[in-house]
Amino acid sequence: MTALSAGTDLYLDLLKKVVTNMIYEDQSNVAGFITSSSYSAELRAVGEDFPRVAHSMIGLKRLDNLQKCLEDVLRDGIPGDFAETGVWRGGACIFARGVFQAHGVRDRRVWVADSFQGFPKTAEDDHQLDVDIDLGQYNDVLSIPVDVDTVKRNFERYGLLDDQVRFLPGWFKDTMPTAPIEQLAVLRLDGDSYAATKDVLTNLYHKVSAGGYIIVDDYCIPACRQAVHEFRDEHGITDEIHQIDRQGSYWRRSS
Repeated sequence: MTALSAGTDLYLDLLKKVVTNMIYEDQSNVAGFITSSSYSAELRAVGEDFPRVAHSMIGLKRLDNLQKCLEDVLRDGIPGDFAETGVWRGGACIFARGVFQAHGVRDRRVWVADSFQGFPKTAEDDHQLDVDIDLGQYNDVLSIPVDVDTVKRNFERYGLLDDQVRFLPGWFKDTMPTAPIEQLAVLRLDGDSYAATKDVLTNLYHKVSAGGYIIVDDYCIPACRQAVHEFRDEHGITDEIHQIDRQGSYWRRSS
């Protein structure tokens, strides 16, 4: 290992700990919604608490997966940008921009897509699984809505807000069909619902390069999982789905 590669590893390891706030160990956001509101390193590592101030809630295991996917496509020369759909406070996108920075990548963008208003209200004609879970009820209790200016300021705190970072504000049904994304190497979905998952896959999957990755943060949620499997069945996708932890999964596009 060279001094340069060791420095890269140290920076990215620290960045993961900072965006998840495993450094200062903030408490979980909601007492009563989860088992305990006190900080738990075990829960934070697997993204199963709701941090009060951390910039990411996906935990170290899913950040490790994101790093692996990004570094794989860089090593293998898979063309395209990174996009996350559903970003909360921006932590995973900040980390992705940090990976590009650490590896001296100047020709790939980080696309930051979110409503920046939280989950949409459920309508009667929505998919039944979305109606059943009614994600909008969690907007306030989990502090889900984060405005775009706050996310931009979070990028600035890390010195990672520049012209390689592009924001796509709005509901996915409106923004995904016209998103000015040409090619993706890694697509990370974190919209939770059937509708959000289907909107993103329908409009962005064909932009993922062969050899690129599709990461589904909320694969554990029935509505999200059904949207994934319906889309895969409709398009004859048989690439193996790999489990990251109890919540997230991913696959690598073969063709």
